[in-house]
Amino acid sequence: MKQYIDMCKYILENGQHRQDRTGTGTISVFGYQTRYNLEEGFPLLTTKKVFFKGIAKELLWFISGSTNIQPLVKDNVRIWNEWPYEKFKKSDIYNGETMEEFVERIKTDDEFALKWGDLGPVYGKQWRDFFGTDQLMNVIEQLKTNPFSRRHIVVAYNPAQVKDMALPACHAFFQFYVSADGKKLSLQLYQRSADTFLGVPFNIASYALLLTMVAQVCGYEPYEMVHTFGDLHIYNDHLEQINEQISREPRKLPKLIINPDVKDIRDFKYEDFQIVDYDPWPAIKGKVSV
Repeated sequence: MKQYIDMCKYILENGQHRQDRTGTGTISVFGYQTRYNLEEGFPLLTTKKVFFKGIAKELLWFISGSTNIQPLVKDNVRIWNEWPYEKFKKSDIYNGETMEEFVERIKTDDEFALKWGDLGPVYGKQWRDFFGTDQLMNVIEQLKTNPFSRRHIVVAYNPAQVKDMALPACHAFFQFYVSADGKKLSLQLYQRSADTFLGVPFNIASYALLLTMVAQVCGYEPYEMVHTFGDLHIYNDHLEQINEQISREPRKLPKLIINPDVKDIRDFKYEDFQIVDYDPWPAIKGKVSV
């Protein structure tokens, strides 16, 4: 994962100091690209421990089409909790509940979760029901029947519904590409906004996992995950953490093993994935900017 460390260095050396929506402030560059060859290992960051369970559970949640955090909360995956909690705090029924109390109520009270756990038409909605179109299943069918098409695209950034989303899609769209010999599958993600410390390690691994899953159900070998960025930034309160990672030597990439019997992407479960030989440096904590 030297690519990730090089990217961090590039931002620090070339970035602009900018204010942002959250009020935290960033060092930012516009336009950058990294490439990860999955034949060399699974791109799970090694300069800090990354929570693979959270990555896999979130991806399965996207694929299911769900936009409510309750399934994630029940699996102790906290990735999306801050946004509905901030919305809840602005409501008339907020009575000083802590984040922990809010999450517990989402977990145990279905009626409360239905209202306050919903994020609006975020990724799962767009992937599986973009104004009635199941983009994900359509692109999988096209990869099987028309592999050399240049239209293997899934869009998550829906301008007509941005105002209704808890967080407009950061990973805005992705495209698949089949090699000329018809054997290998690659994926390119365009990410309009990227939190280098907290978000990007998740995004790299998530789309590498998605690539591997789609490759299997379509009969290809996963090859390259290409990550293209718009606004790529380091938050001001993550500078210490980023510098800590830069000081660490990247280690050998782990391997991803997935259940070869799964032939429909909708049938994957968390138990179908296994990360082996993962030997990262210790985890580093950082605050999410909402």
